[in-house]
Amino acid sequence: MRRSGAVRIPLAVVALASSACAFVVPPAQLPLVAEPHQSASGAWWDSLRDLASESSLNPHVPNADELVAALEGKVDRISAGFEDVAKSLKDLQSHIVDLVSKDDEDVTAYGSKHGHREYPDYTIYELIKKSNYTKKFAAAIDDYPSVVKILNGTDAGNHTLCVPLDEAFEHLPEHGDKPSKEFMESALLYHIGLGDLPAVKLLKANTIPTAYNESWLGNEPQRLRTSVGLGGLKLNFYSKVVAADFKAKNGIVHGIREILIPPPMVGRELTLFPGEFSTLLLAYEKTNFVDFIHNVKMVGSTVFAPSNKAFQKLGPRANAFLFNTETGLKYLKAILKYHIVANATLYTDAFYDKTDSADEGDSSFAGAEKREHFDLVTLLHDLHVSVDILEWASLKFVTVNGFAGIQVRDGVAKNGVIHVLDRVLIPPHKHEHKHAEVDNELWEGEMDVNTLKSRLDDYV
Repeated sequence: MRRSGAVRIPLAVVALASSACAFVVPPAQLPLVAEPHQSASGAWWDSLRDLASESSLNPHVPNADELVAALEGKVDRISAGFEDVAKSLKDLQSHIVDLVSKDDEDVTAYGSKHGHREYPDYTIYELIKKSNYTKKFAAAIDDYPSVVKILNGTDAGNHTLCVPLDEAFEHLPEHGDKPSKEFMESALLYHIGLGDLPAVKLLKANTIPTAYNESWLGNEPQRLRTSVGLGGLKLNFYSKVVAADFKAKNGIVHGIREILIPPPMVGRELTLFPGEFSTLLLAYEKTNFVDFIHNVKMVGSTVFAPSNKAFQKLGPRANAFLFNTETGLKYLKAILKYHIVANATLYTDAFYDKTDSADEGDSSFAGAEKREHFDLVTLLHDLHVSVDILEWASLKFVTVNGFAGIQVRDGVAKNGVIHVLDRVLIPPHKHEHKHAEVDNELWEGEMDVNTLKSRLDDYV
């Protein structure tokens, strides 16, 4: 299996260090029950719908190599042998804590001897109601009994609340139409994770399930994407975790910097990043693909989205044929169909299968290494794409059809998940059952037009 990206083994040290590092907590957050609750303005939600629809949050998609580049020198110096890993972890932990707290000048690092984070006499709901720093979110949920029931209950299992601090609401617009009750409830539920999810689990996870069940996913839990980078631990690329692991009677509370908005549809999400997907969006437009996809019944989906650079790798001749000729547009449409899986939503750590197939993937274990293999049916004549996920020391390496790497994984969407590819997927000849020849040819460079046509002739 080809690992996606040029990841060195020492990166595992970074991942382990991230898992071990203590979170930094603003002193104002301790204790959460310091002062009695005071009434808060409830007008913050008046423009929340506009915030969601216009995507004002402008999340920055982190570069997968940023963390490696920033710590590469340090890792290389301390990881000459695995016998030094224990010492390396301690040094890296301190360095990463500094990175996590670089935006918080008044932040103090707390260990087990400083303050306390366990409140066994309070539910999550009671904690945020009494806290002096979560007033606005606490005021919002009082109008939604279903949300209060989850956060105040002790009979339905534990939950994890990622609560926006009051500062998260300061930049919301003052005026606008009041969002629907349905939207508000879904947004509030989207801040609640299922089960106990302490910081160490968030660091190791790729996605986490929430209490918001999405009808477009077959009423499965909509998920939050987690990532660790130079900016610290973030949810859905943009909301930074700034306080962690406050333990209540019925779960855990983490403080976050930005409000979480349930994700938009796949198509809408792609349009938010023209710098990455302008070629793909042009392909959709020229082939009238939107008209086609709107007539496909889907309950969840997996979309493999080739980046602009992925299309460039096909070469100018192949692209000119695909985009600038009437014949080529038919082949282009076939390629687009080959990148979409209907009724099966494959995250790198969860699988929502709404197909009639009983195949849930194959798994194998070898020591600390775990391998998973999935064959997913695409919209192109029921052709399959294969997905291989290798997990080692909390790191995951994903390849599609044995050669295409995933640049950005787990882009959560309302109706599925997006994985950004570094190569355009081309199906094999009709009578081939493996992708080895595709692998070799694409890695040699540009694709010949005749070869491209020969691989797609049977599907056009």
